[in-house]
Amino acid sequence: MDTHTFFLYLLIILLAARLMGEIAVRLRAPSVIGELAAGVVLGPSLLGWLEPNEVLKLLAEIGIILLLFEVGLETDVRRLVNSGQKSLVVAIGGFFVPFALGFSLGYWIFDFSLLVSLFIGGTLTATSIGITVRVLSDLKRQQNKEGQIVLGAAVLDDVLGVVLLALLYEFSIGGGVSAVNAGKVLIFVGAFFILAPLAAKLISLLIGRFDAISEIPGLIPTSIVSLVLFFAWLAHAVGAPELLGGFAAGLALSRRFFLPFGIALHTDEAFAHRIEEQMRPIIHLFTPIFFVMVGLSLNLRAIDWSSPFIWSFSLLFFTVAVAGKYAGAFFIKESWKMRIIIGLAMVPRGEVGLIFAELGRVSGIFSNEVYAGMIIVITLTTLLPPFIIKWFYGRYGDRLQATVQG
Repeated sequence: MDTHTFFLYLLIILLAARLMGEIAVRLRAPSVIGELAAGVVLGPSLLGWLEPNEVLKLLAEIGIILLLFEVGLETDVRRLVNSGQKSLVVAIGGFFVPFALGFSLGYWIFDFSLLVSLFIGGTLTATSIGITVRVLSDLKRQQNKEGQIVLGAAVLDDVLGVVLLALLYEFSIGGGVSAVNAGKVLIFVGAFFILAPLAAKLISLLIGRFDAISEIPGLIPTSIVSLVLFFAWLAHAVGAPELLGGFAAGLALSRRFFLPFGIALHTDEAFAHRIEEQMRPIIHLFTPIFFVMVGLSLNLRAIDWSSPFIWSFSLLFFTVAVAGKYAGAFFIKESWKMRIIIGLAMVPRGEVGLIFAELGRVSGIFSNEVYAGMIIVITLTTLLPPFIIKWFYGRYGDRLQATVQG
């Protein structure tokens, strides 16, 4: 691609992502839906102006890594500990039930291969903590009992999801499912999660010292981006996906970071806040490129919409995606209204589900029809719950609060 053509493509992607994201938010939908729609409009599905190329794919990879860095940065492990057993039950039920249902449906009903079925099940385990937090914050419910349970469960879902993603990544590049490869990945991921956050925290303390004496602006974003990219390389070197490095770095640099067994490192709140503030523009520059690329990679014209497959596939897996998240909520001892709202809040797949689906496509595991079906499921599970949650709170919010106080 000519340099000037690449500049034009990038300009169109950034502006379209921003415009469609703004429209989505004004319609009270997550911005990620607008950015995904921008890719669908610009790509082969509609206008056909743009198509994925290696340079844009590389920028999208950086976007994924920074997106997982942001997820890690916003992850509050203490919240999981404080919310206790109910968050644990909701998270485990909401992770394993949709995985088992999705795998079973793919393997025995649709007759997919073992690896395709595993990827489908993995995609259905995701919960978008970003969308969940945003909806609960808008309604000022994040500090309520149900909000604490949901956010604690979403934290654990993120951690379990990243570990599962590392396993599926190894299966995809290793040519199939292997107990030996799975054991190797789990050992490496475990060691990475123990050592990488400690190293990142120590490095961040060093960066903080230099930032205090540096006379050149931009030390924090330059150093943190370098740290994230180094961790991404390190994750790949130990056999895990690069985005695991971004997640580990974000987790370690979070203001809410602590080590297992009560071992804590002193955290400079002001410095941690500066990291978040100065990294946010860079994250928001690159992550829309990833979501637009997901839309560009989807060719809706190549799908036979008259075929019953795409409709039965989307409907069945959407049902499984919703029912699986409700399973975790219905295992806890609460009022039915509380369990309904917790289940609803766990349903959105958002950016986390898209990362799973995109890995399946890039690895050649998902066909265009399966990929399109998964995108439809992710879109519906991302788009519908925020509206239903707001309606539910509008109708039953007072009674729900009275039940909790009683």
